[in-house]
Amino acid sequence: MDATRSTGYRRRRLPGAAALAACLVLLVAGGCGGAAAPTCPAGPGAGCTRVLFLGNSYTYVNDLPSTFAQLAQSGGMPVQVDMVANGGETLAQHAASGDDATKIASQPWTYVVLQEQSDTPAYDSAGSYMYSPAKTLVDRARSAGASTMLFMTWAHRDGEPSAGLASYESAQSGVDASYLTLAGSLSVPVAPVGYTWLHVHMDHPEINLWQDDGSHPTAAGTYLAACVFYAAIFRRSPEGLVYHGGASGSEAPILQQEAARRVLDMQAQWGLS
Repeated sequence: MDATRSTGYRRRRLPGAAALAACLVLLVAGGCGGAAAPTCPAGPGAGCTRVLFLGNSYTYVNDLPSTFAQLAQSGGMPVQVDMVANGGETLAQHAASGDDATKIASQPWTYVVLQEQSDTPAYDSAGSYMYSPAKTLVDRARSAGASTMLFMTWAHRDGEPSAGLASYESAQSGVDASYLTLAGSLSVPVAPVGYTWLHVHMDHPEINLWQDDGSHPTAAGTYLAACVFYAAIFRRSPEGLVYHGGASGSEAPILQQEAARRVLDMQAQWGLS
């Protein structure tokens, strides 16, 4: 296993502060370029949720933070989002990064979301890679007054053969177990994106969640992740929200319903109750 391998996507950081202020602090009028005041004022604002995503290409492909933010806005939930994400980036790299430390300290975040490199959690040895850097990041977030949430990702479509996991289902089971073990060790909640992804794949195989590489999300996959985060963070169902991201009109209601069911009906399992 090479936990630091790069994906086929260009390594990058989000744009600078000016671009973020224009686009990622959502406006009441909706989306970038609106003229209304930002929904999150400067300083700790009551009723405003700020979420920082620390991840890699699973976070930045299709811009999950922005998709989540626009979904939240359509549900009447004022949010501000930001991310630090490079292709193939691991929790260990985030923990060692000065950029991450600066970003965590830069805002009164409500949540800091942690995502490990894609295939690492499928391995039996995942705990030895994930625990120490995750604890560092959790402690750093707590010191800044933020809660932490783990981003339980989806497994590769073709499994993880090098880990002895020949099917997607077996690989997803390994990913789920690693994140749940880590969540229990650190007493933090989980956004069960991968678990929900599995059930959508089984119940609605007509919805394509993976890109052709069998790893990165389609627009529907990213929208599903956003729906799961909406349910996990706000403890509210995304069902009926008008923002559909890149999901089709027939896909979005299914993804909303699955996210509500898999998150809200199982809150104790994910540490959300």
